[in-house]
Amino acid sequence: MKTQTDLKQNIETGKLVYIAMLIALSFVGAFINIPGTSIALDSMPGFFAALFLGPGVGAVVAALGHLITAAYRGFYLTLPLHIIIGILMAFSAYMFGWIYQRTYGVIASIIAIILNGPVSLLIIVLSSFLIGIENGGWVLFTTLITPLTLAATVNVFLAYGVFKAFKRNKIGDKI
Repeated sequence: MKTQTDLKQNIETGKLVYIAMLIALSFVGAFINIPGTSIALDSMPGFFAALFLGPGVGAVVAALGHLITAAYRGFYLTLPLHIIIGILMAFSAYMFGWIYQRTYGVIASIIAIILNGPVSLLIIVLSSFLIGIENGGWVLFTTLITPLTLAATVNVFLAYGVFKAFKRNKIGDKI
């Protein structure tokens, strides 16, 4: 017979397994690019984690997922800028989960897309000015606004759709 402690340990172990799998899926998503850009579907697992495991876990998965992807690609926008992007990814995923818990999924999704797309890109552009990236600034903004917003939309709605399917099928109820 399992004790309360054994059950709690199993739940924590299960949660760690989900977190590890979602971080690994972020890396896999790095290989699925928006054509003509380096923007990928690596943030979907972070957004999903924010709904499935909580906003804090989603933030960690999103940040680590981005940093692993950026490392794989050689930190092409410089390490400092990728750290900023990782923080922005974490914030976007956290807010997605937090807003979802307090409102409706569609509202949380729209806000997450705005935060992860145009708002994050604006902060990245301002940061690129401060860091002195040669191809940064407004050229970066005009080049990436459409594909980044598209990628944010795809990542957020895929995460929301998968979460709804998990919820409907009661997958992970013990986590």
